[in-house]
Amino acid sequence: MSLKTSAAPCALLLAALAAPAWAQTAAPTQIDSVIVTARRNAYDPPVVAEARARLSRTPGAVAVISAESYADRYAPNLADVLRDAPGVYAQKKWGGDIRLSIRGSGIGNASHNRGVLLAQDGVPFNEADGYGDFQLIDPLIARYTEVYKGGNALRFGGSLLGGAINLVTPTGRTAGADLGLRLDGGSYGTARLHGEIAGRNGDWDGFAAVTGQSVDGWRDHSEGKSLHLSANLGRTFGQDREVRLLVSGGDIHQQIPGSLTLADLKADPTQAALSSTVLNYQRNMTSLRTTLQTRWRLNAATVFEGAVYGTWKDLDHPIFQVIDQQSRNQGLFGRIDWQGRVAGLRADAFYGVWYRQGDLDAKQWANLAGSHGDLRARSFQNARGLDVFAEGRLFVTPRMALVGAGAWGRAERDYRSYAVPGVSGSFDLTAERTYDWFAPRVGLLWEAEDGAQVFANVTRSVEPPNFSALSPNAGGFQPLVPQEALTAEIGARGRRGAFTWDVTAYRAELKHELLNFIPNAALGVPAATFNAGPTRHQGIEAGLDWRISPQWRLRQTYGWSDFRFDGDAIYGDARLPVVPPHLYRAELRYDHPSGWFAAPSVEWSAADAWVDYRNTLKSPSYAVANLNLGWTIRPGVAVFADARNLFDTTYVSNFGAVTDARVASTAVFFPGEGRSLFAGLRLTY
Repeated sequence: MSLKTSAAPCALLLAALAAPAWAQTAAPTQIDSVIVTARRNAYDPPVVAEARARLSRTPGAVAVISAESYADRYAPNLADVLRDAPGVYAQKKWGGDIRLSIRGSGIGNASHNRGVLLAQDGVPFNEADGYGDFQLIDPLIARYTEVYKGGNALRFGGSLLGGAINLVTPTGRTAGADLGLRLDGGSYGTARLHGEIAGRNGDWDGFAAVTGQSVDGWRDHSEGKSLHLSANLGRTFGQDREVRLLVSGGDIHQQIPGSLTLADLKADPTQAALSSTVLNYQRNMTSLRTTLQTRWRLNAATVFEGAVYGTWKDLDHPIFQVIDQQSRNQGLFGRIDWQGRVAGLRADAFYGVWYRQGDLDAKQWANLAGSHGDLRARSFQNARGLDVFAEGRLFVTPRMALVGAGAWGRAERDYRSYAVPGVSGSFDLTAERTYDWFAPRVGLLWEAEDGAQVFANVTRSVEPPNFSALSPNAGGFQPLVPQEALTAEIGARGRRGAFTWDVTAYRAELKHELLNFIPNAALGVPAATFNAGPTRHQGIEAGLDWRISPQWRLRQTYGWSDFRFDGDAIYGDARLPVVPPHLYRAELRYDHPSGWFAAPSVEWSAADAWVDYRNTLKSPSYAVANLNLGWTIRPGVAVFADARNLFDTTYVSNFGAVTDARVASTAVFFPGEGRSLFAGLRLTY
């Protein structure tokens, strides 16, 4: 049965009920720690404490990052926001583009996002087939950011290996101030201006913000400009009853410096790839996103949340050809939260549905130094998806809960291409594919009197291939099947005395992992995707905050990642590339009673990382030192300085995977930025 017919009753029901965004149920975080614990902190903003307490019900690894945690440093992209989230590998490539991987999700993906749901106020940045961009995300238009690792993202209906990341827009009631102005600037011609306003009038509240940025870029051919707008208008109808309209948009113009060989990177990390300059590589996007959402308490035990949304994006992307795409995505979701008793025992549950559909019109033109030449290809991509999900907790003792959950999903891919007269290699094609799955989950959560928790769970995840992976040719889609994984995790989190901790160990057994490699990066040949044989991802995600004294705090995060083939017919037990096996970050912060602070920090990739599946080439380890300084001159007036890579270390930030470095092009390395200094002024009222 097609989703066009099976989803119609759900769509009518949810549209009639109105709809809330999942983001509004999302969870903020502590100001001085991204670790989620059930114990409240009197110094947290109320919205942060409320969300943190709600996330603590999750029997698995989650994190919340408040806007306050990066307010006094330069954070232009998602990698800077996620810096202190244990177990999240997020590294800048160029501009706003990053490499993101959680538990090895999208591990070989050369570009864009795959394997993690990226959303703002519950509305995905991903296209309906799962592919997504990072450049449209503005960290300054977020009250807090939620991180749900792996199967812990079931609340969003997803069943991806990496989980979900959701940015939550401030409202007129939760914004940190009624008026705000921020000016950042510094190295590489960087200038950014951000303004926001929030207010309340009776039952109404509103928030609006704008961010404009211009950067010349550290590397050649990396100039960028961006403009982000956001508005959030809501009305309450009593406690836990509100309707809200959210509108946001972005306009991005970004040159692409490209990737280098390791030798070229060491010789001059600021240079651009030759193909990037000759063909004037760029990624330019314009987008508009609209959401109507509601949170409505039906009775003392039950709350409904849901949303209807629509997004539009226009992409102009000169690379080996000029990629010209327009996409439209629509969707709706609804969730019921319930608390009560079952057989005399305390219990709670949530259940819901998420339906989305998207269509993408794609054209490819000859690249004339960044301008459109002759038409080379034309296609239409349509994707639909449906997730029905539920999770329940039953407290078999006052402090121990058993958790059971599951998600049923369906994904459809519908592709049409048309031969372009006179163009060799263009073709007429109609291809369709449908995937169905069920992803169950069981878990255990125990909480001590002081709020410390121990948890464990086992979750199945499924990721169907997107259009890029299916890479249709004249013969149809590539013969790919969905990636499947069974992940077990166990962990503990809490706060006792001066210490706050969050430690999780996980192991995922994967079948048909969707892996990517770059056949020839020098010629701009797109990545190819294949289903691997059995693979295994295991690791440790650890965070430890130590409040040494009222003025001194040491924050540390550590990730151990052991990803490898498991008796593969071609690669044996070789390790998988890209994510470094050890990644440690630490920041020691001193806050003086007069209002100034100093915070040196270090990022240390302690071991070389494999570049190819054959394990013949490694990317070298590195250590980078930084220094953050700030001063609150008086309430509402603060300045900061953010000095990065103090010793001007030449290092590899991240890279793409290749099959065998002995025979394939290895122009896949992205250099980390050199020594730089940024400063900022924040005014709030």
